[in-house]
Amino acid sequence: MKRRSAVKAMALTSLSTPFFFSQGFTSIKKLLSPETSGFKSNWENWPDMKWIGPEFWGNRLQDWEIVGGKAVCNISSNNRALHILTHQLGANNKDFQQSVSISWSNKGLIGNADVYVGFRLGAKGIFEDYRSAAVFGKGLDVGVTGTGQLMIGEKLSEDKLDLSKAIDLSLKSTFKQGKYLLTLTGTASNSTVVLSADGIDPEDLQGNLALVANCPKKEQDTNSLVAFSDWVFQGDKIVEAADQVFGPIFFAQYTLHKNSLKLTAQLAPLELIPNTKVDLQLKKGSGWETAQTSALDPNGRIANFRIDDWKHKKMIPYRVQVNVPLKDKTQEFYFYGEIAAQPKSSDDLKVAVFSCNADHGFPDQEVAIHVAKHKPEMALFLGDQFYEGSGGFGIQTSPLEKSYLDYLHKWYMFGWSYRDIFRNIPTAIIPDDHDVYHGNVWGEGGKHAPSDEGWGYIAQDQGGYKMPPEWVNMIQDTQTSHLPDAFDPTPIKQGIKVYYTDWEYGGVSFAILEDRKFKSAPQNVLPKEAKVMNGFIQNPDFDIKKYYDIDAQLLGKRQLDFLESWTAQWDPGVQMKAVLSQTNFCTVATLPEGSIIDSIVPSLPTPEKGEYVDGDAPTTDMDSNGWPQKGRDKAVRIIRKSFALHIAGDQHLASTVQYGVEEFRDSGYAFGGPALNNLWPRRWWPQVPEGHEPFPGGTKNTGDFEDGFGNKMTVMAVANPYKTGFTPTRIYDRGTGYGIVTFDKKARTMKIECWPRNVDPIANPEGQYEGWPITVSQKDNYARKAVGYLKTLNLEGVENPLVSVYNESTGELEYAMPVNTASFQPKVFSADKYRVEVRDQDKGLMKTYAGLTMQSDHSDSIVVNLAE
Repeated sequence: MKRRSAVKAMALTSLSTPFFFSQGFTSIKKLLSPETSGFKSNWENWPDMKWIGPEFWGNRLQDWEIVGGKAVCNISSNNRALHILTHQLGANNKDFQQSVSISWSNKGLIGNADVYVGFRLGAKGIFEDYRSAAVFGKGLDVGVTGTGQLMIGEKLSEDKLDLSKAIDLSLKSTFKQGKYLLTLTGTASNSTVVLSADGIDPEDLQGNLALVANCPKKEQDTNSLVAFSDWVFQGDKIVEAADQVFGPIFFAQYTLHKNSLKLTAQLAPLELIPNTKVDLQLKKGSGWETAQTSALDPNGRIANFRIDDWKHKKMIPYRVQVNVPLKDKTQEFYFYGEIAAQPKSSDDLKVAVFSCNADHGFPDQEVAIHVAKHKPEMALFLGDQFYEGSGGFGIQTSPLEKSYLDYLHKWYMFGWSYRDIFRNIPTAIIPDDHDVYHGNVWGEGGKHAPSDEGWGYIAQDQGGYKMPPEWVNMIQDTQTSHLPDAFDPTPIKQGIKVYYTDWEYGGVSFAILEDRKFKSAPQNVLPKEAKVMNGFIQNPDFDIKKYYDIDAQLLGKRQLDFLESWTAQWDPGVQMKAVLSQTNFCTVATLPEGSIIDSIVPSLPTPEKGEYVDGDAPTTDMDSNGWPQKGRDKAVRIIRKSFALHIAGDQHLASTVQYGVEEFRDSGYAFGGPALNNLWPRRWWPQVPEGHEPFPGGTKNTGDFEDGFGNKMTVMAVANPYKTGFTPTRIYDRGTGYGIVTFDKKARTMKIECWPRNVDPIANPEGQYEGWPITVSQKDNYARKAVGYLKTLNLEGVENPLVSVYNESTGELEYAMPVNTASFQPKVFSADKYRVEVRDQDKGLMKTYAGLTMQSDHSDSIVVNLAE
């Protein structure tokens, strides 16, 4: 960790009017007077807790806590910084000063010149945003080293302080002749050391202010390094934005389902405060009324609320409240949002689709701004809400309590970016492999993956979860506990919970699947000669297409039973259906021919826009739901019975395809949304045979293809990475963005949009990725060719008809669909006899017509009269 960074960025500006201290107080250098604008830390007034307070962001969360009224860095490690969120060093060339009291804790590091504690000045991140600076900020470090010397960047004092004594550290900054003079003073007992440095570039003193505790990695240990107290700063250079606090209620997400509201509020680690209660309050008139009170979960630090008799037809403002007992008063904290008015079944339903959120674009402000312009009524976050490296420190897997906080550090970052998308509309959030610290995960019904054999491929290729079951349940609770109740809540192996369920909202029913939880590990079911590594076959002579009938699970029997039940069940008001999952049921990806693993993806060159990359071949990535093929076909056959659209994440490469099982285009459509931030820019550049017909209006890599497993798919559009000309390229050249799906219940169509994250949809309405928007009809989601047709149903006397067609020979449901036309002729796929059920969804009346066969005369009809 260099002590002085050359990072340059534009200055941050205040977002609110400055506040003034209403009364004076005594600090270690009496920096503030009653008339002066500034800041003084208040840790001495807070109870002990594993969080540092709402004005601060600590890197990492688990490394900073309040103990005995001080901010303690409880580890000796590299680049631990504590940023003030509400104040920054502005662009004006004015003076400022600050001070802090330091208690050096790690006696074993006294004498180590590479260890230091003190201030970080002008910290800047990748983007001009205080949050980017708080997480990734580099700046000018000043303070005291392990040898007791004062330091300003690389400059050191000759005299030394006694680190066994409390140290008062103060810094004065003076602007002279276009540069800054910094004067650092350290006092320990009766000893004072002064160090000055001039010629400081003003741009180095623009950005965040932070406290820093740095120990080189080679010297790190688990002992506390330092305790800070009485951090005080003031000066005309300091700008304030009081509304930039974060916590102790970070965000909240909710669903409405069949008049049941479930809301999960995400809080800070307040569990050490006895009897912490969290209230959900609803706006009533000009005041607020407490609807429910919840305890704080000590692992996930969440509060769960459920109101089963939700009768409100209009939008209702809500707020989540928690009271924190400070030593001088009880402080109230709030998080505000809205419970939306549920769209009518006859109205359009607009859904925003997200997945795969690395931290390259953090805090992703452009996404929230552009998505809001679409005015979506739901949000779907379909996995990988973060990656293991999010925040810059990797992962901590033990001890268990530290690993909880490690997860929350990354999860809080996700909410910091996207909470304004889902604070006012319902949302589904489902975890994927990186959310549980896996590159890939094959859950095998919840078994334990032997992480003692290594954290990477060796462990995860054996199937199961590497992290402890308590931890897996914790992350699921934070992300999914607001979803409607699980279809079958019985836990799986190790007591790991499940959440697969259906969600009805605005006339659409969504089946929420858990792709990974029951899936077989390919290494455990394929022959050893396949030489599986990370879900890829390393033996180039092994033909995976010959192993269609292997005994391997994809969704598992429980989820298949759920899908069968969901397909047949259409509640009143539901007009359309969709399936949500982490990944799609095919593999829309290619690699240079001969590649046996995808670790080369990040290093592949990015083509120019319009360039076609030759020499690729479809991959056999068994992390996708293209494998196992038999399980894939079984799932697709069930899903198409309800004419459902499939919406998925995970693949990074945005695509719209139509599935095929027996034939091309005999099943439903799927939209795999783009990544928000793409670590792995997958691509689709298949070799195109002579005579290939692209999708109408599409490029040559569209049309009918088989993926690497032999699954049939018709590619309608893909958003391959290309050189956009925007920077940073690692965000914009990787096909990143989000999706918008609009369910038109009158026309019975689904309009699929795919937007680059940096395109303003109002200013540039034609700015979608090439090939989109795409509109598909509900009926086309079961596009299997008919062998024949039954008698036409005259439905003029049925107000809200649901038609279900059963094969009497097999007893199976062929399909079920609400009909919004005066007549409907059921298509069938064999010469068997069929039973047709017609139900009035509003009145609950039903009539059955049995023994029906294919009709040669299409004029023959049945007049449906449910009153008879």
